[in-house]
Amino acid sequence: MLPEFIFKISNTSEFESCALASFQFQWEHNAVYRKFCDLLAVIPSAINQVEKIPFLPIQFFKEFNVLASTDAIQTTFTSSGTTGSVTSKHHVTDLSLYEYSFRESFNLHYGNIEEYTVLALLPSYLERNGSSLIYMVDCLIKDSKKPESGFYLNDYNGLSKTLKRLDAGGEKVLLIGVSFALLDLVEQFNFELQNTIVMETGGMKGRRKELIREELHQILKKGFGVAEIHSEYGMTELLSQGYSNGKGIFTLPPWVQVFMRDTEDALQLVEPGKTGGINVIDLANHYSCPFIATQDLGKKIDDKHFEILGRFDTSDIRGCNLMVL
Repeated sequence: MLPEFIFKISNTSEFESCALASFQFQWEHNAVYRKFCDLLAVIPSAINQVEKIPFLPIQFFKEFNVLASTDAIQTTFTSSGTTGSVTSKHHVTDLSLYEYSFRESFNLHYGNIEEYTVLALLPSYLERNGSSLIYMVDCLIKDSKKPESGFYLNDYNGLSKTLKRLDAGGEKVLLIGVSFALLDLVEQFNFELQNTIVMETGGMKGRRKELIREELHQILKKGFGVAEIHSEYGMTELLSQGYSNGKGIFTLPPWVQVFMRDTEDALQLVEPGKTGGINVIDLANHYSCPFIATQDLGKKIDDKHFEILGRFDTSDIRGCNLMVL
């Protein structure tokens, strides 16, 4: 199965077929995932339903090189973290999969990127190396082919002027920013936007007190003068994104699905509509690991939609604790 085939998935049956084939590929080529499955006493031939596939705890990306390929590593995406903390490392051997994934996902949700001027307010990500979000947004900025698309590190005044002028002129604008920076922007300037999508990528990065989504979005809606705040759901350990048009309901591309696991028993899934830990199958992760147990809490609505409710309160469980012989 060629990895590119995953982007042609059109129904649940095709997704399940690709996911099961991907599990067999991981079993054969990913030493870390194979060892994890061995410790769970998994029998490969018994994995005949997507729901039976084991999900690798996301913490493993902090402790191990999670790879299902012997090809040269083209880049390594790293997570943000406090000084001295262990960060996740996602080694990518085929960047074309990531690029196709985020371009196609954006196009499916928002249409042609060339219709937008992309203004990015992502200071905490720009100030470090290895951000997959910066890589994606940089590509989208270039793909937009708009001369005023670009990053605004700490130039709130310049961003405010550009945003107001473009919006007033009827230009479609995508303003994508980290939560604390968007809050800083609306505290300094007043907006009444008519043609702009405001998209938050989450996280205060230690700059502000954490807010629940409803409170954050209410402040931003009032500050920007928009009806809804959009959101992007992605992470270092994934090569695909979900997008929300508001209210915390995210839409997934056809090659990604989520499942909710029991918060008390990580090996058991809960049915749609019930709160659980979010497990993600991201088939774009063909050469790392597509089956990830995240630390996020949520509810699955259907095969294409889910809701983010928060994060687990517990401290990190190091992947190595599960891999001690």
